Amino acid sequence: EDYAELARRLDKVPGVSGIEVNISCPNVKCGCIEFGSSPESAARVTDVVRNATTLPLIVKLTPNTSSITELAKAVADAGADAISLINTLRGMRIDIKKRRPVLGNHTGGLSGPAIKPVAISMVYQVAGAVNVPVIGGGGIMNAEDALEFLMAGATAIQIGTANLVNPRAPMDILEGLEAYAKAEGLKSIREIVGVARG
Repeated sequence: EDYAELARRLDKVPGVSGIEVNISCPNVKCGCIEFGSSPESAARVTDVVRNATTLPLIVKLTPNTSSITELAKAVADAGADAISLINTLRGMRIDIKKRRPVLGNHTGGLSGPAIKPVAISMVYQVAGAVNVPVIGGGGIMNAEDALEFLMAGATAIQIGTANLVNPRAPMDILEGLEAYAKAEGLKSIREIVGVARG
């Protein structure tokens, strides 16, 4: 209900051109499991939000699921206009002096370059399983990383951690993509979307 209420409010706000619904936060739990890891729960949330807004709807998925393609199909069938993946991987640290988990919730989200191979794999799988655009993210630090996601089937990318390291990262990545396209004789970077899929 919270998601739907927020979507309704955003639907009429000038300048808001779309909504990304993060159903994959590892700190939000429903019945002691991440509700975004279940295709049924994910579809239910997507359907509720889809019915609350006319804006384009992007649903961000968790990698912490038994089948990323089933999860993606469920939200696409429920009305997602695009799928964003991946969010953080569940991780944990132990304080060896206190002999207890470092985080209050015991686990939290691992992000950044460490998750890039998992993210690319999941983009590759989902791009071949759904008929909506896939937005790839997870460890993109430079243009080469972005190219891998695009070649795996992402039609767009998201940059997170890189912004914390280099505030100019988005521009550097864009310039790197433009340089690659020029060097490869491409009319558009879109020509490489999904090329690794064969």
